[in-house]
Amino acid sequence: MNIKALDPIGKLIGLRYKSHPWHGVEIGEQAPILVRSFIEMVPTDTVKYEADKASGYLMIDRPQKFSSILPALYGFIPQTYCGKEVAKVSADILERPDIVGDGDPLDICILTEKEITHGDILVWARPIGGFRMIDGNEADDKIIAVLQDDAVYGEYKDISDCPKAVLDRLRHYFLTYKDMPGEERGRCEITHVYGLKEAHSLINRSMNDYKKYVGNLLFE
Repeated sequence: MNIKALDPIGKLIGLRYKSHPWHGVEIGEQAPILVRSFIEMVPTDTVKYEADKASGYLMIDRPQKFSSILPALYGFIPQTYCGKEVAKVSADILERPDIVGDGDPLDICILTEKEITHGDILVWARPIGGFRMIDGNEADDKIIAVLQDDAVYGEYKDISDCPKAVLDRLRHYFLTYKDMPGEERGRCEITHVYGLKEAHSLINRSMNDYKKYVGNLLFE
């Protein structure tokens, strides 16, 4: 559902109150080629921040118990949802009908050469690919993107342009950031690295899932 559907009431509310980063911020007219993204975390963060679904404010999800450095900006794409359409991609490719969507907005990590010192900001990003990540039986894809007009990464068009060392750092972070001292290794796995075309398809699917999700909420 496009937030414009709430006009003029939505516009009036938006002038008086901070918009919810998931529901009140538009993804952008050029999506999935160019998407507005909400940044929750930056590489210098020592705790994991996450947007509270109810209020939209950033909250501390958990302190990082191990030294785990996030190698990119990290957040989500507004007005997306990982539901049945998103889950179906992983379920079909992996032949695992038990896979479901994780019920969150679509995650995105954004490469930039600039030092961004804090989250809770909006940026424009160009997706170039992604990780097919499975957390238990939940589809937890990570879209990989570059900051729009970035001096170093801005020329990347597809995941194949990204150095292997950068992808390895991202992969290592996502496979270990949920590990806790003394506990058994997590259930996260990255089964595939995919390129631009599949990233665009997944974003479109997540936008469709979001429309259904919001529609269900409105008529419950």
